[in-house]
Amino acid sequence: MPDDCLFCRIIRGEIPATFVAQTPECVAFRDIDPQTPTHIVIVPREHIPTLADVKDPLIVGQLSRLATDLAESEGIGQSGYRVVVNTNADGGQTVYHLHMHLLGGRRMTWPPG
Repeated sequence: MPDDCLFCRIIRGEIPATFVAQTPECVAFRDIDPQTPTHIVIVPREHIPTLADVKDPLIVGQLSRLATDLAESEGIGQSGYRVVVNTNADGGQTVYHLHMHLLGGRRMTWPPG
């Protein structure tokens, strides 16, 4: 894991975060600047810079499964939620460690922005 990656540092416990779930492959924590009432960041423990860098597609499935499980446990599974993966600069990625945003708790609009 890179020493300067924000999410790697959170995973290692160097930066505090409010963890909501952990699996052998992934961790999930509350976003420090939530954009919706429920805003959880889900990351693989392995440092993978972007979605384009994924070598084993199973990790995307594991992240997605955790997102759906968390949506249910957060009470937004039935009302609806959004899962977002930003990739590279034009896609809005600011932390170069693959991650999903689980967003919900209010009605979403389209287009997203």
